[in-house]
Amino acid sequence: MRNSSMIRRGLTAFAVVALAAASMTGTASAHGRDPGHGHGGRPHHHPAPPHYYVSLGDSLAAGYQPDSNTNTSKAYTDQLYAKLKKQDPRLVHIKLGCSGETTGTLINGGICSYPGATSQLDAAVKFLRAHRGEVRYVTLDIGANNVDGCLTGGTIDQACTTAGVATVATQLPQIARALHRAGGDAPRYVGMNYYDPFLAVWLTGAPGQALARQSVQLSTVLNGVIDQGLRHDGFAVADVSKAFSTDDFTDQVTLPGLGAVPLNVARICAWTWECTPYQNIHANTAGYGEIATVFAQTLAHRR
Repeated sequence: MRNSSMIRRGLTAFAVVALAAASMTGTASAHGRDPGHGHGGRPHHHPAPPHYYVSLGDSLAAGYQPDSNTNTSKAYTDQLYAKLKKQDPRLVHIKLGCSGETTGTLINGGICSYPGATSQLDAAVKFLRAHRGEVRYVTLDIGANNVDGCLTGGTIDQACTTAGVATVATQLPQIARALHRAGGDAPRYVGMNYYDPFLAVWLTGAPGQALARQSVQLSTVLNGVIDQGLRHDGFAVADVSKAFSTDDFTDQVTLPGLGAVPLNVARICAWTWECTPYQNIHANTAGYGEIATVFAQTLAHRR
């Protein structure tokens, strides 16, 4: 995800880990060992090959945080990896996420650099092919930046959202299909839908509350397209929108200094930077943790 000009300050997109790092981690010492035999029939041990978790996506996968203005190790992908590694100590994380990525740039490149690859998708496909049978998990979040700039000046640009959603509908299945074909049936594939950070405009008064309701309508359409595109090509869906109670304007929560607000607004305030002086759409550490939990629960049902 990235910032829109209406409710947040600009930020700089940073490149994330290169495929070269993946190659380095792929040769690192594994935690398990397999029995073997050395000279003279004496047994010796060979390192067990690693297993891999490959994560793709935008700045949420990269772990962007506005307070440091950089990508961090607090991403949902990092927190998910910590959970998965407890179950599989041999697991190695190949983190490819790129801040500002759209479905188009993920396919064609243009933002982050990946040595030996033309784009994030190309890097992932090449890694999956080279380590076929060794990859246990593939996660993906993409599509928010296709429509992020459509909410400006207190209105939602309908032509912009229609074009953005249509692009996601076309390109997301291409991404999911390419990953599944490259990795085969061994990995568990999970992609996510999105929370709605623009709900924070609820706090600005009646016009903002009307805009917040409109933004949820856009979020619902986008997430529907994402859900369909992912499931059509073998991905399960981590329902992050549901975890953030995105469409719940009914239940009320009291926020200090703000009074009663809808549950969806309260969760955006608790789990993103939107209600802080940064006014930034990205999840905070707790929010990334919530997303990681949704992914972990979804992966558990993909055994």
